[in-house]
Amino acid sequence: MKTIILLIVTSFLLISSTIYAQSGLIEWAPTGLFENGKEIFLEVVIFKPKGEGPFPTVMFNHGSTGFGDNPADFKITYTAREFAKFLTERGWLVAFPQRRGRGQSGGIYDEGFEPDRSHYTCSTKLSLAGIERALQDLDTVVKYLKSRSNVDSKKMLIGGQSRGGILSIVYAGTRTHPFKGVINFVGGWIGESCFSAKDINTASFRRGAGFKHQTLWLYGKYDRYYSIQHSRENFDAFVAAGGKGNFITYTVPSESYSKNGHSVLYHPSLWEKAIIQFIENIK
Repeated sequence: MKTIILLIVTSFLLISSTIYAQSGLIEWAPTGLFENGKEIFLEVVIFKPKGEGPFPTVMFNHGSTGFGDNPADFKITYTAREFAKFLTERGWLVAFPQRRGRGQSGGIYDEGFEPDRSHYTCSTKLSLAGIERALQDLDTVVKYLKSRSNVDSKKMLIGGQSRGGILSIVYAGTRTHPFKGVINFVGGWIGESCFSAKDINTASFRRGAGFKHQTLWLYGKYDRYYSIQHSRENFDAFVAAGGKGNFITYTVPSESYSKNGHSVLYHPSLWEKAIIQFIENIK
């Protein structure tokens, strides 16, 4: 009987170790906020290089869940493993925070929904309020990362995918922080199918123009949410307001996911040279 129990425990540990290796180290960042009498903690998945550090660090922010109409998707913890692997092999620690109500983070996911929460809203007022809520979550994670002994707080980047991309630009331009650059993959808050896309996306990107360092904007042709024209207009507005950056477009291979340009992040062969050049210039 003891032998059977030992085998079961050993098997569980092996399975757990495999899951741990695939998903990174899960940490919890305290927010100091409460809902229903309970403090909210944010899930942060960390991939780190070999060694003790401190390491230069990238804080990478997730996007939306498509149309926001499937609550089951809210509970999926987001990471981009190929992106993390690419950077950890080059000595960078990569952190993937899950904002309130996303992944295993506490709190309600409330980043701009229709009043009945059936899907994301096109309302400018509600969408912009959702951005502010998300920025508060980033404040929590920045404070947490800076407190870690294996994070080099003098050499940090912020970046993200889709909503995470625009959040990173806005955050960099509106907060006092340690970030030395921004990597924006196909950033935008609300799709062009919304009448308010320019009022929300362009105006928000313009807020990031106060950032004093370089930004890298990586976009794909045939994006289902943001056309190259719309994204280029966002970049031009950012630069016109004083922002610094480089805008690069790619064509996703035709054999992959209907050639959807929104999936650029998942094709390292497209952007690896641009990222290497960008991180090599971080001082």
